[in-house]
Amino acid sequence: MADINYVTKDTLEQMRQELTQLKTAGRAEIARAIAEAREKGDLRENAEYDAAKEAQGYHEAKIAQLELAIIGSRVIDTKDIDISKVSILSKVKITNVKTKKSFEYQIVSETEADLKAGKISVGSPIAKGLLGKAVGETAEVAAPSGTMKFKIDAISI
Repeated sequence: MADINYVTKDTLEQMRQELTQLKTAGRAEIARAIAEAREKGDLRENAEYDAAKEAQGYHEAKIAQLELAIIGSRVIDTKDIDISKVSILSKVKITNVKTKKSFEYQIVSETEADLKAGKISVGSPIAKGLLGKAVGETAEVAAPSGTMKFKIDAISI
């Protein structure tokens, strides 16, 4: 059984589009590269052929991974999210109690995580510490440098 992956409807559609692209244009491109390399002679000593076959393996693994993520996906509608407590897909404004620095993160599934975009994985230590907390509460997060404390300032969608 695949892990459950909570996503928005838009994210699920993006995943499906990427899968379609990988299965069609992506496979065709790799098949072309293998055919070109095969034409260059002896396959036992053909580095281009070996590289193309290796790329094919990575490509097929990515397709399989994406298929599993889609199968395990459950769509969450943002209007169904309770913003009284931190949950998946909610945006959380927090302040580090020690340094007084503020951050804003959206808690998303593993496949959507992108720290540069302010999206952290639901499985990350910070998200695990924040889940279920309400505005005004303090979350303790275990980090390699020690325990960090974050005060929850706001929760939104």
